[in-house]
Formats: sequence, C-alpha cells, structure tokens
Amino acid sequence: MSAENLSQVPAAELSYARAIEELEGILRLMQSDRCDIDSLAAYTTRATELLAACRTRLTATEKELADILRPLQEQA
Repeated sequence: MSAENLSQVPAAELSYARAIEELEGILRLMQSDRCDIDSLAAYTTRATELLAACRTRLTATEKELADILRPLQEQA
C-alpha cells in the first residue's frame, strides 16, 4: 500500500467494518519494514480520519441503543 493507494472514499461514508479493515491495514503497514517514510504523514492522516469516523459511529450507536432501552429502564 502506498499513500496513493489509500482509499479516496471519505471515512464518514465507509461502513464501520470497512473503516476498521482499512485502519488495520494501515497499522499493519506502519508496523512493517515496508512502511514508506515519505508516506507516513498520509498514513497517519487517513488513520486519524478513520478513527474519528469510527468513534462517531460508536457514539451514535450508543445513544441510539440508550434511547431504545430507556423504556425498559423506566419500567423497573
């Protein structure tokens, strides 16, 4: 993977699973001997975008689940 091969799809448009998959690929590359130091900033930028998108998705899902479960908690 090179910086040119990073996904051009905005991180917010990816599914959670696809964002995690891409993030894991970037992390594997950055930890390997094949990491191109000239592309390190691009890898880091993309990883940061993916992390933010995943965090946003998790927070939204947590809120949605809390809203769904609220009636059950109120009955107790």
